[in-house]
Amino acid sequence: MRTIAMGLGIATSLLAAVDSSAIAQSWPTGRVRLLVPFGPGSATDVTARLFADKLSQRWGQAVVVENRPGADSNIAVGAFAQAKEDHTILYSAPNPITVNPYTYEKLPYDPAKDMLPVSMGSEIYIVIAVPTALKLDKLSDLIARSKAEPGKMNWVASPGVTYFMTAGFLKSSGLEMVQVPYRDFTQAVNDLAESRIQMTVTSLQTASPQLQTGKIKLLAVTSDKRMPQLPDLPTVDQAGAPAWSFGAFGGFFANRDTPAALVDKISADVRWAGTDTEITRKLAAAGIAVRTSTPAEFAAAIEKERAAVAEYAKVLGTKKQ
Repeated sequence: MRTIAMGLGIATSLLAAVDSSAIAQSWPTGRVRLLVPFGPGSATDVTARLFADKLSQRWGQAVVVENRPGADSNIAVGAFAQAKEDHTILYSAPNPITVNPYTYEKLPYDPAKDMLPVSMGSEIYIVIAVPTALKLDKLSDLIARSKAEPGKMNWVASPGVTYFMTAGFLKSSGLEMVQVPYRDFTQAVNDLAESRIQMTVTSLQTASPQLQTGKIKLLAVTSDKRMPQLPDLPTVDQAGAPAWSFGAFGGFFANRDTPAALVDKISADVRWAGTDTEITRKLAAAGIAVRTSTPAEFAAAIEKERAAVAEYAKVLGTKKQ
């Protein structure tokens, strides 16, 4: 009887694998929804739309981008989790998994289960900017000024992991700077240009308009590699602040019950789309690098970010909700 039971178990597993493979081969059978947690024109939206156009060619089906901005991505991720079907995909930063559990008492999704990593899509370059009028040449100059004038300098950072990692770094380094909240981040960069705030940590795309006026200066980029667009700009590691190093990447997620074979198929197709030179060119112009991966590589990157956020949560005294 035990032998028969084992045989039935193996047969069931093989049938499930065959079914999953068949689903992956025939997918998609209709329109694919790609949910995005930010509004039109954002770096995440621009990236998602470029990939959507290429993937629609690959799949022979329309890939429709739906913008669901608000509540630090919770609206989009909640809608994604509730969809519970494999023709709805999410393009998002890992913030809903890594940061939001520390900042929201209740989430409309399960951060441990509802977002299956499929593939990275891109990395947004995050830069540390100061007013040109402040006359600081290096990141070490900014840190020295902050130490010399505790509580007299203001700062602002983009929401999510950028804010969390910046706040954690400042506190762990004993730097007393005043965080200023903004509803419209464009205004923050404008205020930086006029020296009303002294440091902004945000994407190169957001900083570019004022960078072109010459009113702001970049001191470093938070990624582990220099930007091809600005090869002379050091990373924070090279500038002497390795604890401030982090990536700001986005990627594709599938629903929790999506078969592994289908996750692998979508991931392979995303990696194929990422080799398109037109996507690379257009994203580079916006300060974004194409960065695709396997599901396992994406999961590892998320875990690395989650661990870094958890460490700074301890420093900031922020408890997981």
